Amino acid sequence: MLDISPLAWAGTIGLIVLLLAVDLILAAARPHHVGFKEATAWSVFYIAVAIGFGVWFGLQYGSTAGTEYFAGYLIEKSLSVDNLFVFVIIMNTFAVPDRHQHKILVFGIVLALAMRAVFIALGASLISLFSFTFLLFGLLLLYTAVQLFRHRNEDPDIESNVLVRGARRFLPVSEGYIAGKLFAKEDGRGVVTPLFIVLIAIGSVDLLFALDSIPAVFGVTQEAYVVFTANAFALLGLRALFFLVKGLLDRLVYLSAGLAIILGFIGVKLILHWAHVDINESVPEISTPLSLGVVLGVLGVVTVASLIKTRGLPDQKAHAGSLFATKIEVRQKDEASE
Repeated sequence: MLDISPLAWAGTIGLIVLLLAVDLILAAARPHHVGFKEATAWSVFYIAVAIGFGVWFGLQYGSTAGTEYFAGYLIEKSLSVDNLFVFVIIMNTFAVPDRHQHKILVFGIVLALAMRAVFIALGASLISLFSFTFLLFGLLLLYTAVQLFRHRNEDPDIESNVLVRGARRFLPVSEGYIAGKLFAKEDGRGVVTPLFIVLIAIGSVDLLFALDSIPAVFGVTQEAYVVFTANAFALLGLRALFFLVKGLLDRLVYLSAGLAIILGFIGVKLILHWAHVDINESVPEISTPLSLGVVLGVLGVVTVASLIKTRGLPDQKAHAGSLFATKIEVRQKDEASE
């Protein structure tokens, strides 16, 4: 285990909080349309920060630790792109005005970080106490991979989300977006705005992604510090990446299938590690450098294949993928069987 000092933890958390605060202040103080140049500049900045941190981390704690960080960062970054698909669906479903989108994205990133911090602490504690946690994580990732591959051509049904339905049913919701506020007064009574419902939808999606992404990154490292920083730096650039690639997302038609392969691979890696530790040391393990190579290879093949597939075919649209059959899909199957 790495000896990460309290000062290193405090400095890292302080840097992340500072970057989040800057994002949040800019989003709240100046609601505006985020153009291509601004999104590119912020994306390059956050990637540079993540790479710079990884280089420092590798020099400070060794090449093995640095490799684990970059492998975890790539896994989280690839999963965050799928997260962006769902964010686009949510923004379109609730017709969020362009000038308010980056505010809700920052709130979503803060929620995601908070949830993942809890899951990281819980996962690290379980792993330190019970080695069979690797088996449970591996089985969870294999299940997720199979479901995601089965429903790779579907999108999650946001409107049927139980939290969204509950909020609409029990909370007074204003007719329109009121100056980008979450809470407001309408006809003399307190109401929540549709932006609050959007935040609930994004928060519930963040929860589902945390359930998958935390076991996935624990597949390449058992260091809580590496898991946290890989997640944090992958999420920090999510707002800028949203505005940079939302036009390109429709062309990544094989991304969900690629992510299913990556999750399945990491699931097998975790199960082999459990078998190596608890059953027999002769059971082979998958090394972190090999994991890094597989993730890079799958993402490269998926991206190139998607762009070739959609070239000259504007009707080809990518989907976020779903862990369960959507209502539309179920209805289509019922109609086909009649």
